[in-house]
Amino acid sequence: MEKLTLDSGDIRILKVLQNDASLSIAEIAKQAGMSQTPCWRRIKKLKESGILKQITAIIDRESVGLGFVSYAFVKLTVPSRKNMEEFDKLVSIWPEVVICERITGAVDYLVKVVTEDIKAYDNFLCFKLLNSELVSDVQSRIVVSTVKETASLPLVE
Repeated sequence: MEKLTLDSGDIRILKVLQNDASLSIAEIAKQAGMSQTPCWRRIKKLKESGILKQITAIIDRESVGLGFVSYAFVKLTVPSRKNMEEFDKLVSIWPEVVICERITGAVDYLVKVVTEDIKAYDNFLCFKLLNSELVSDVQSRIVVSTVKETASLPLVE
């Protein structure tokens, strides 16, 4: 992938796409203040460079029966490179894990888990997370209310 330097036109397009990626090229171009062909070329370049990774829909999780959110602070038994790579592969196949970040400090990972309810989370803990010999400890924090949730980045022109 080529490294792309963003200009204000690229930033405007990205802001429009973050707000509503389902818009037509014509509407994106209009909102970004440019004509369609240059807008289309810029979007193509943003995709090719890897800046625009994916266009997806944001689903209201509670509307589809996923009302339980927890953050799990995960400590590996031995935080070696091999174990981290193995754990990374594991969490990538678990659909309940929506975010997994390797962090510094007393634990190795912060994992955001979304399930139907606390029983489903308990099953995830017992049969997936704690079932792995890679994991030595998990501390869970249950979300009682989501104050802000966005996938939009704070882009500056």
